[in-house]
Order: sequence, then C-alpha cells, then structure tokens
Amino acid sequence: MITAINPLRNINGLTVSLRMVLAFLCGTAIGFERSYKNRPAGFRTHILVCIGAATASMTGIYLYLCQGLPTDISRLGAAVVSGLGFIGAGTIIVTRNRTVKGLTTAAGLWASGVIGLALGAGFYEGGLFATLLVLVTETLFSLLAQRIRRTPEFKITLHYRQKPALDQVMRYCKDKRVAITNLRVVSGGTAEKPDYAAMLNLRPSFRVNRDLLLAHVRNIHGVLEVEES
Repeated sequence: MITAINPLRNINGLTVSLRMVLAFLCGTAIGFERSYKNRPAGFRTHILVCIGAATASMTGIYLYLCQGLPTDISRLGAAVVSGLGFIGAGTIIVTRNRTVKGLTTAAGLWASGVIGLALGAGFYEGGLFATLLVLVTETLFSLLAQRIRRTPEFKITLHYRQKPALDQVMRYCKDKRVAITNLRVVSGGTAEKPDYAAMLNLRPSFRVNRDLLLAHVRNIHGVLEVEES
C-alpha cells in the first residue's frame, strides 16, 4: 500500500471525481482492445460496467460512513459481481461447428466490474495494476495463443448394423487418445435388417493420420462404411 495517497482513500468530492475518472480510463483501456478486435462488447460497454461498479462500491461506503446507516458495505459490490454474470453471458455464443466464442470478452467485462469495485473502494493500486494485467493478457497473450498449435477437430459418419461395432470404434478412439466430443446415432432399416448411422466429432490429442485412422475403423467387424464429413 502506498501511504502517500492515504488521504485520497476518504470519501469526499475530490476522491469521488478521481475514482470516477480512473474507472472511466480503465474501462476505456480494456474496452478499446475489444473494440479494435471487433468483439461483441466494445469500449462503451466496458466503461459503463466499470463506472457502474465504482459507483456501487462508493455508494455502499457512503451509506455506512457518511449517512451512518446500518448497512453492509460489501452488499452492493456482491450484487454487482453477480449481475456481471448475466451481462457476460450475452456475449458468449456457440457457432455451428460447436466452438465457443465470447468467453474472453465476458471475462473482460467481469474483470472491468471488479476493477471498478476496487477503484470505488479506494484500492487504487489493485485496480490500476489489475487493468495493466488485463491489457497484457488480452494483447500479448492473444498473440501467444495464436502460435499454439491446435489439433483440428473433424467429423466422421459411421454406418453399421451391429451395435458392438460402435463400441469397438469408441474403444479404438480412446486407445488412440482421440476424444469424441459429440456423438449422434440415427437408426433405420427394419427389425430383421437394422441400419445405424453414427455421426462422431473427433478431436485428437496430437496430430494423427486421418487416412490410417479411417482405414482401421473400416476394418472393424460390423462397420459397413466410414466417411469424413
């Protein structure tokens, strides 16, 4: 804690203005990076979240210290943290290929709210340092994440007539460390001659030869046809 700024931790006209301005600047800094990357929540949303959280934090302190009301200082702050979850959920979407987008933006909104609470409470060091770390995470670490090689997920459609065939395919994928992220089975044919089709989403733990994998699956007893979709 920096003792030289202890007078700024009290609630008065100067400190209220200072905390509001800092919340505005921190929200702008975090939100500008999201706007630059064309994310759902831009700098205006982050500014509003940060200022609103700072106001809630200061209101709790004001009611207790200045008005002398028997209230819990942290109650408004706790409500802000809970409410941020609903705002962040609106930025999360699931695309058609079952990938999730918007988690970083939602986390940034939540972090902006918590930073606003810290600044509103007079914890300037924590709020400013947290803003710096959020910016480093969203900028430098995003470049690092792009360099991480990810094994792409692919889909296969499996046609078979005997149910144990699917069990053998799933066991083979497990042995080869290929995760099945989604499975959907459609039954058809007749009772005497059933026909099943299974759509599997596969995500290998490391790079695998898809042709060899599909060739092995085709050789499993009971499998009629396998095709990559």
